[in-house]
Amino acid sequence: MSNYRHFSLAAYFVAHAAARVTREELEKQLAFMERYIRLDKVYLEPWRGELVPREQIALCRSVLSAHGIEVAGGLTTVIPTPEGDAPKQRLFGTFCYNDAKMRQRLREISAYTASLFDEFLIDDFFFTNCTCAACIQARDEFNRAHGIKSGWQSYRLDLMRRVSEEDVIAPAKAANPNCRVIIKYPNWAESYQETGYNPAEQRGLFDGLYTGTETRDPVTTDQHLPRYLSFSLMTYFENMWPGHNGGGWFDNFDTHITEHYLEQAYLTAFSRPKELMLFCFQSLYDHMYVPALGFQLDKLDSLLDYAGKPAGIACFLPDNAQGEDNVQDYLGMAGLPVVCTPYFPQDASQILLTASSAYDPDILEKLRAYLASGKKTALVTTGFWEAVKDRGYEDLTSIRVSARRVTARRYRVEERQNVCVFPEGARPVTLPAPEFRNNSTWALVKASFGEESSAILLRDAYKDSALFTLSVPDARPDIYHLPAPVLSAVRRHLPVNGVWLEGPARISLFVYDNDTVILYPYVMEGVQRGRVMLHVRGARALCSRPAGRTVQPLYVRDGEAVFDLPAEPGRYTLYQIIR
Repeated sequence: MSNYRHFSLAAYFVAHAAARVTREELEKQLAFMERYIRLDKVYLEPWRGELVPREQIALCRSVLSAHGIEVAGGLTTVIPTPEGDAPKQRLFGTFCYNDAKMRQRLREISAYTASLFDEFLIDDFFFTNCTCAACIQARDEFNRAHGIKSGWQSYRLDLMRRVSEEDVIAPAKAANPNCRVIIKYPNWAESYQETGYNPAEQRGLFDGLYTGTETRDPVTTDQHLPRYLSFSLMTYFENMWPGHNGGGWFDNFDTHITEHYLEQAYLTAFSRPKELMLFCFQSLYDHMYVPALGFQLDKLDSLLDYAGKPAGIACFLPDNAQGEDNVQDYLGMAGLPVVCTPYFPQDASQILLTASSAYDPDILEKLRAYLASGKKTALVTTGFWEAVKDRGYEDLTSIRVSARRVTARRYRVEERQNVCVFPEGARPVTLPAPEFRNNSTWALVKASFGEESSAILLRDAYKDSALFTLSVPDARPDIYHLPAPVLSAVRRHLPVNGVWLEGPARISLFVYDNDTVILYPYVMEGVQRGRVMLHVRGARALCSRPAGRTVQPLYVRDGEAVFDLPAEPGRYTLYQIIR
């Protein structure tokens, strides 16, 4: 029984601490945690480059269990250079899987961990970037045998599939047939295939998966990941393997602003996870984030009393795809409610296709079938057309990609037929300039410069469906600097469950299948308290939950109610739609 109604709360306990902590120290640490948060589970780690003795594992487990906390295992696949061997260039000390000593050690520690626990989770260092002589030789032999000219991707995907089976799962199950082995995937999904993370194969091998939802500071750290990822990656893995996504894992590293840490919790919770995982127990002890997190966890739990299952524009990201990295998350932070899936979403009402979607060799055939299947809406990026330019897409649109780029800050937005507005952005934005044939394809939004203009949002018709093309700025965060009327024009044509947002960027709209929505404006430079308009077809009113305040529409036009709502950075609000 969880201490929260809608999710369990877990913490990860690293091996270095487990090897050294005393009973008194652990009691003191737990007393701090219990003052603010209610832990349901701890993942206790016997290995992270050093082995924790059984007696220390037993000590930690006894203390945690006495506090009513369930204890499972953890494993981080890093290793020091074996004694007597020459060191190899290994990022973060990850394994070389062509080193016999290292692989044998992995088998030993997998069996050891399984002998201690009936469940353990592998932290997200379960990849390889080793380029030693043995790895290069193995790669070249694999590529020759499979007719591959060059590259690491196919070899590493196959290698880590074999390592998963032979060096982790098999020895663990041999030591404890009842042990569940769970793989945690990191937040850098666009890079999985290059380092051997292989969800396409591994989801058939492991007993479950876990999702890294940490985003940290996107400006000053290496991981420049949009914060919407904490939501979208959860939807990706839940749609990949329904019911087997154990939860979302985030940490307090490289988050210099308290709200940036808390936003990881908010967006992970908005995805309706089974569990929230805090990494790590030691770094959070005596930390100012913990009281704030505890306060928000109770609020989130109350909020989720009302939220259903996440719904949204289905972004198709095939296994092992890359291209226009994270563009779907920037669009999510610009007010488009995006959910992600590795399977083509044939039954979705709205879909989003990016350059990553083009990794599927049959994508154009699938897009044609989708558009022909009824009144559907597809939004594709200019990067998508660039990726499929040699595959024959001319029957879908008159748009042709070019290398030309334009820089502008003035725009022309067609709000409805013969009604245009001409907003100006705060600073210039550089965009692709797609060529298209006027009156075959129609430009709804244009960037203007002098006597010329370039299309940003274009529309094509295909049977009863609509195909929109979005010109994505070269610098993805420039999406935030497009004026509100430009962004609202995109949202207006892709309402989810009849709902769309009118307003600026750096605010997310989360839509659920039970007539509820959540608005969340981000804490970011330049974002101030303001107002937004929420358009809801068929609504009579909104009711904020759990407060119970009713909001009447500002006006109703053609069956669409428009609500004037506050937007305060760092404050999320759930509204129930009253029809």
